[in-house]
Amino acid sequence: MREQPPQQAPPVQRVRLRYAKRGRLRFTSHRDFSRAFERAVSRSGIPVAFSSGFNPHPRISYAGASPTGAASEAEYLEIGLAQEIPAEEVRRILDEALPAGLDVVAAHTSTGGALADTLQASRWLVELLVPRVPAGSDAAKPAGGADGAVAAFLSQTEVLVTRMTKRGMREFDTRAAVTSLVVADGARGADLDLVLQHGTPAVRPDDVVSALVRVGGLTLGDAPLMTRVEQGLWDAEAQQILDPFAAS
Repeated sequence: MREQPPQQAPPVQRVRLRYAKRGRLRFTSHRDFSRAFERAVSRSGIPVAFSSGFNPHPRISYAGASPTGAASEAEYLEIGLAQEIPAEEVRRILDEALPAGLDVVAAHTSTGGALADTLQASRWLVELLVPRVPAGSDAAKPAGGADGAVAAFLSQTEVLVTRMTKRGMREFDTRAAVTSLVVADGARGADLDLVLQHGTPAVRPDDVVSALVRVGGLTLGDAPLMTRVEQGLWDAEAQQILDPFAAS
């Protein structure tokens, strides 16, 4: 029998980090980011804790990652440390070690609980890049417009879409995940302010756009630009997203 490797000590501190994917780095996949982050941890000299076993790996937990191609101001991870360091110092060191566009913007020492349990909903800005009739205009809303598509979508009790997942082609209900969907005038056309509750499988903003095309006849030109602007706990009574650091 192989000799068992020595057991690693548990982390003495857990730090949760909020990071952003900006500009061209929005095309970074979750796997690409995790590799870049682990290299940054190694270069920075942060005393990261490691798992036990024959193949120890740094104790880094990811949750609620945005899809490839989407920008984000609210991605989260947790790192376990072998010695205590002020959370803000961890943020500064790792931000300097990461490439511009992958930016660590906030840090908080965790006192327990699972990271994923604090990420229950997200707010997204979806730039459709299609014209919108200005509010108050006497002109009829054009066929394929954002306002009509959103109204048609919200009038439904169920809107099914299909998407390829790791488990193959899946069909799921987009309407049940949408808490709020509002059309606004954007700098480059119609924008959607979209709040999604997280579930299994997770409904993504591009799934909602697909649903708007299917049930509302939304006409698209260029691919929409998607940015996650907020992610955290969902307060059903107040109908708002709360800071996940408040629960950690």
